[in-house]
Amino acid sequence: MRIAVTGSIATDHLTSFPGRFTEQLIADRLDTISLSFLVDELEVRRGGVAANIAFGLGNLGYTPLLVGAAGTDFAEYDTWLRRHGVDTASVKVSETRHTARFMCTTDADHNQIATFYAGAMAEAREISLAKVAQRAGRLDWVVVAPDDPAAMLRHASECREVGAPLAADPSQQLARLNGDETRRLVDGAQLLFTNEYEAALLQERTSWTERQVLDRVGTWITTHGGNGVTIRARDAAAVVVPAVPAKETADPTGVGDGFRAGYLAGLGWGLSQKRAAQLGCTVATTVLESVGTQEYQVQPELFAARIADTYGSDAAASISPHLRGSR
Repeated sequence: MRIAVTGSIATDHLTSFPGRFTEQLIADRLDTISLSFLVDELEVRRGGVAANIAFGLGNLGYTPLLVGAAGTDFAEYDTWLRRHGVDTASVKVSETRHTARFMCTTDADHNQIATFYAGAMAEAREISLAKVAQRAGRLDWVVVAPDDPAAMLRHASECREVGAPLAADPSQQLARLNGDETRRLVDGAQLLFTNEYEAALLQERTSWTERQVLDRVGTWITTHGGNGVTIRARDAAAVVVPAVPAKETADPTGVGDGFRAGYLAGLGWGLSQKRAAQLGCTVATTVLESVGTQEYQVQPELFAARIADTYGSDAAASISPHLRGSR
């Protein structure tokens, strides 16, 4: 199973604010916000949506193809990803720009305020999926995750040209994509990933109803944080999968990326949508319990036990044999 993951490669600068953002906002002064937050901690971690998903797939025993643009400072990160099973031969390394930066502050309620500097990511539009397929062979899935908007549109279009199944994950870039661009990205996708807020924003951007979205995609997967996941398809009953309870909440950054890695791995193993989502939720909670998006390990026995505790012995029996090949 060859899975190409296109999207951002970044370095995360993660800070925590011990108060609540909402307590710092004055209702009748929202047109002139000027705020500074004194934070307690700074964690510098590897990140980027595509890199996070690829790392998760690598931990689950796959050799995903990472497709994106990184900067002149990528060498150490490249070594890390390759050590965790990621094929980075299709990463374009800029000669002049730094790797993208994600700067995020999380408050006591786990609300987040973030900014993103694109840097080398702007060069991702120069990458040809046809050349990736020529090098690596037939692509069984292509994930189009948040990236340079022009790159996202190019890669979605190329999926159709090369006949590769598209998993559309517009996520944060819905804020940058206009209605026509969003429709072009999503239309015809076999999988569509959003969180609950993004689901509503996607409908606003496209002017499509929920039914119209489902008429244009194969399966729509919506994550609801601690409330789990809903999987919908046209003319089929929705599948609802609860989240795996967390032992502790360390950092919510990258949780959705972990879910996507687990879900895609499950589909690649031939599991049902429900079982794939159960695996995805297990990976997501594991990410939630660690600081940083790539600081976790897939421990087969522990994963099997958590799956059994949350979803029952039948689920563990279906999923756990595949975990033996995890790194």
